[in-house]
Amino acid sequence: MLVYSTPALEHEVEVTGPVTADLYVTTSAVDTDFTAKLVDVWPNGFAQNLTEGILRMRYKDSQEKPELVKPGTVYHITVDLWATSNVFLAGHKIRVEISSSNFPRFDRNLNTGETQATASRVEKATNAVLHDKEHPSAMILPIVP
Repeated sequence: MLVYSTPALEHEVEVTGPVTADLYVTTSAVDTDFTAKLVDVWPNGFAQNLTEGILRMRYKDSQEKPELVKPGTVYHITVDLWATSNVFLAGHKIRVEISSSNFPRFDRNLNTGETQATASRVEKATNAVLHDKEHPSAMILPIVP
């Protein structure tokens, strides 16, 4: 799991609207998941999940026509975290969590490309989120002025 947190906020920040994770990713598997969470971290350390989403890579281009991915290829994907409305208060932190699983919230992915209901084997997937000049992965937050 990747965890990114801001420093404690000096002023309140309102986030209202659709939230997305715009990611550049690779995987060693023919299918895998990328999940994202937006979290409000209180000064006492309490981490309040606000919204979350998942993208199963076989559906990266279409829900109607699943297509397995080519291991090692860089893909530019969007994980839809739906919408939220939250005021991050002064002293709180904005946290983003990126992972390949959020079970039991979402079904597990066996990473084989087989039909989930009848799959009989599991493969380990080595996933990466790229974040450099050529691959500017980011969480897109609708900040209200």
